[in-house]
Amino acid sequence: MLIALTIVVLIFSIIAHEVAHGYAADALGDPTARLAGRLTLNPLPHLDLMGSILIPALLIFSGSPILFGWAKPVPYNPFNLRGPWGLPAQAGEFLVAIAGAATNIVLAIIFGLIARWAGGAGLPASAVALAGTIAFVNLFLGMFNLIPFPPLDGFTALRSALPWDISARFVRFEARVRASGSLALILFLLVFSYVLANPFFNLVSWTFRLIVGS
Repeated sequence: MLIALTIVVLIFSIIAHEVAHGYAADALGDPTARLAGRLTLNPLPHLDLMGSILIPALLIFSGSPILFGWAKPVPYNPFNLRGPWGLPAQAGEFLVAIAGAATNIVLAIIFGLIARWAGGAGLPASAVALAGTIAFVNLFLGMFNLIPFPPLDGFTALRSALPWDISARFVRFEARVRASGSLALILFLLVFSYVLANPFFNLVSWTFRLIVGS
């Protein structure tokens, strides 16, 4: 039951992440996601069989310390973006990049505080467990996506925040990574699993305990 619940929560957390990218882009002048019908929480337009279902299920059933998955990326055109408050257009791309992770982290804080309150109020353990699961999954997903490696959002945000000459080098690096297809992602996940997974999981767990108060 807990495994099924975690998979469902992860799927909807991934969808919320992608929809947030689309809403941010639309607010900053690019209607691509809206015109493509992707500004919806209906899972059907977003689901990717491999990234939204099979990979998350495999990771959860295998007891992996990584909670990872992806939906179909919400399309946006960075050339349509404008920077808010008179900032350059590059600032718009930065905000679109961090919108997904920011949404997951905000959800983690909200549901983490609900779990904290529900436990103290004597509500059923099932309600506390549900809120805690939503908080942990979103916290993990949000923090993981802030890692600065393509195609994760942390890389796009970092590239967008850098001066143009340095950013251009990042663009070339990202192009090489994308040209290698899934191989680069597999290598990254292997390195992450064997080198960074435990400290990263400990950081997420510490932050989770800080929010829920346990």
